[in-house]
Amino acid sequence: MEREAPCPAAASSAGAEWWRGAAIYQIYPRSFADSNGDGIGDLPGITERLDHVASLGVDGIWLSPFFRSPMKDFGYDISDYCDVDPIFGTLADFDRLLARAHGLGLKVIVDQVYSHTSDQHQWFQESRQSRDNPKADWYVWADAKPDGSPPNNWQSVFHGPCWTWDARRGQYYLHNFLSSQPNLHVHNPEVQEALLATARFWLDRGVDGFRLDAINFSMHDPALRDNPPVAEGLGRRTRPFDFQHHFHNQSHPDIPKFLERLRAVIDTYGDRFTVAEVGGEQADREMKLFTQGPARLNSAYGFNFLYSDRLTPELIHGSMAIWPGAQGEGWPSWAFSNHDAPRVVSRWLGTRDAAAFARQAMLLLVALRGNVFLYQGEELGLEQAEVPFERLQDPEAIANWPETQGRDGARTPMPWRAAAPNGGFSDAEPWLPLDPRHLPLAVDRQESDPGSMLALTRRLLALRKGRAALRVGTIERVDAPPQVLAFERRAGSERLLCVFNFGEEPIDWPLPAGWRIVERVGEPLAPLSGFIAEPA
Repeated sequence: MEREAPCPAAASSAGAEWWRGAAIYQIYPRSFADSNGDGIGDLPGITERLDHVASLGVDGIWLSPFFRSPMKDFGYDISDYCDVDPIFGTLADFDRLLARAHGLGLKVIVDQVYSHTSDQHQWFQESRQSRDNPKADWYVWADAKPDGSPPNNWQSVFHGPCWTWDARRGQYYLHNFLSSQPNLHVHNPEVQEALLATARFWLDRGVDGFRLDAINFSMHDPALRDNPPVAEGLGRRTRPFDFQHHFHNQSHPDIPKFLERLRAVIDTYGDRFTVAEVGGEQADREMKLFTQGPARLNSAYGFNFLYSDRLTPELIHGSMAIWPGAQGEGWPSWAFSNHDAPRVVSRWLGTRDAAAFARQAMLLLVALRGNVFLYQGEELGLEQAEVPFERLQDPEAIANWPETQGRDGARTPMPWRAAAPNGGFSDAEPWLPLDPRHLPLAVDRQESDPGSMLALTRRLLALRKGRAALRVGTIERVDAPPQVLAFERRAGSERLLCVFNFGEEPIDWPLPAGWRIVERVGEPLAPLSGFIAEPA
């Protein structure tokens, strides 16, 4: 049976700005639901499962790339920005997904990748033919040094130099990721116009906004200056990328000017939402820069939590302090898990109880100031899947094995029915193996259990939606013992006290007089516990 669409009041987050304080559910299409039995998730599969997403109480979905692609980086290497890859379906399938989502009261955010394309994109195929064709300057080309070596010392994210030689032009081209992902020359106004046209294409179809992938890689230093080395002992080195400060191959000061052009286009479509992905050592500064004032993006998220291997009160307090709510400041977004990072239950768990920790993490996420992103399976409490080397698909994991966990363990199929083949994800062998440990946590096992992680997620998202203090309120640190995180959320006369024990032992720290608990996980101030309280 199809669920009724939520009433407009329930679907709204905060007046006209539906996105402020929103909870958005990330779907990785390859691994969500397979409708045609080829072992790969697709758009019709997503459409069939949107009732589940709507039942969580989220405000919208973010779809990772489903565009035409040779899939060297599983969709983040786009060969056509304005078409659906056949493995995922058709444009008509996307339109049906969009209509169904809107019917359920869900906004739809899609990825836009403006820093690079696939080397199979028509633009690059033309650009590489000569130095004087109409698209010759649409990508970043540079001559070799006199000895034939690359133009400078820049290193790519995945492995090896940022430069690959192309015999057709007799030059190197820049790629910050795979060699099959050449960087666009976004300094070029013609390239900017082409990217803005792709934005209009999806806005015209009715999408509600964009997540901008790796946007701080979209412009480089035209002088091609070498990056300085990182001093020894500052962080773990598993890739050549880790040996240098990336001051010149990313983070150019003209990026905000392009974002202003993009925002001007988006604003002509009404109340849309833009969020930037920003990684790297300058991420905190850049997130604020990219969202500063009314002419840039609405929000940004970094890897404060996604790449942190420990959960501490100072990690949370420090991240919240970056966004104090000053005049002209943008609005933050937060994620504990996504397709690029090991699942939070495994990353922060240690030797503790996985189910209890998943509950604490979900309560903490919904209590933070900003938008929150939930990654598919997070509502089930899934741990990072184990993927044997011979089944790895992720080029980063394969290149750097065994020094990194890679991304495949967070991308395995969603478990829908515990007793069905492949967990109900597909009738065929999935593109990544389903971890047997996920089957007892399948949606059908949790659906009717009021004590399940799934039920808790629905309850917590309803609490967040119903309390302005959680959606849009301020956040203020409360003094507490070292292993306890405590903060207060406020909006108008509404006050909520949020307290979490991150330690290994119970804490004797009584609830302040005049407060009563409205939601909790675990026994108050036991290990892996947390609660939200309001004035009695």
